Amino acid sequence: LGGLAVGAASVMAPAYIAEIAPAKYRGALATIQQVAIIIGLFLSFLSNYQLANLSGSAENVLWWDFETWRWMFWMEIIPAAIFFVSLLFIPESPRYLVAKHKQSKAEKVLSRLYGNIVGKRKVEEIDASLSKDRHKPRFSDLYDNVKGRIKPIVWIGIGLAVFQQFVGINVVFYYGAVLWQAVGFGESDSLLINVLSGALSIVAVIAALVLVDRIGRKPLLLIGSIGMSVALALVVYAFSTGSLVADPVTGEQSLQLSDAMGMLALVAANAYVVFFNGSWGPVMWVMLGEMFPNQIRGLGLAVAGLAQWGANFLVTLTFPILLGSAGLAFAYSLYTIGAIVSIFFVAKYVYETKGKELEEMTA
Repeated sequence: LGGLAVGAASVMAPAYIAEIAPAKYRGALATIQQVAIIIGLFLSFLSNYQLANLSGSAENVLWWDFETWRWMFWMEIIPAAIFFVSLLFIPESPRYLVAKHKQSKAEKVLSRLYGNIVGKRKVEEIDASLSKDRHKPRFSDLYDNVKGRIKPIVWIGIGLAVFQQFVGINVVFYYGAVLWQAVGFGESDSLLINVLSGALSIVAVIAALVLVDRIGRKPLLLIGSIGMSVALALVVYAFSTGSLVADPVTGEQSLQLSDAMGMLALVAANAYVVFFNGSWGPVMWVMLGEMFPNQIRGLGLAVAGLAQWGANFLVTLTFPILLGSAGLAFAYSLYTIGAIVSIFFVAKYVYETKGKELEEMTA
């Protein structure tokens, strides 16, 4: 149930932000979603680290005879409740209202954001863009009947969504502690490294917030792809130098790195996190929220969101298998390939949307 809720929110939030934000600030405002996500991750890492320190281990009993790891999950109730209450106070999307022939309500919302004169003009622009093909959105709208194929913009959206996950970022977020324990760090140090990665992520995504409406979406994506490719290649090199050492008590094998290679892996992995959160992390959602025409924005986002979560599931599911069978170096080699291919995808297929009104977007 939590996964369904997060999946729905992750798709609807960028669409909503794009539909109420002025074009010149839309990138920065849409990036705030990723800022919130990263701050949430950082706070969860920090909370987990503190709870584990209180009890001595995630498996130890903490309060009321419940293990610490259970309390780590229950802490999620607090932000979920805050999010639910906050939703009660936001206005409906003006473009949705116009599509439902509620122009007066849409004008009221837009007037609050832009003033009466601009608000009225924007309602007229939205109405004009929708009146060209006004009908209830359906999946067939994603298909070009003239050319007999799915519209290119849909494939671009799917590509952005999939590549965001195929670089392996959620392996770091989901398995960070497991990853660092696998190369010789203790549980406490591994959780602390997660906190460090979370703090660096906040800095990176704030930088993206400042730059996305200045230098544009496409340049940020290219910088991120190149930076991630180099950082991941260094991580692969560091992991490839390690040797497997068996625990004398349990017999379980773990990868041991030299001090120099351990430091290289740590620095390169955090550089990779910085490049991701300064580019693909927020910019992918910015673009998905604004690149589709009004008539298919919701459908396009839904399809791209499904592709994103599908790729997320695939990467998350396969990492433990790869870790146990082929090793860390091989797993990260695959993510490196994903980052390299994303460079060519962005360069050839992604177009700039900075400064454009949503009514200017075409399929």
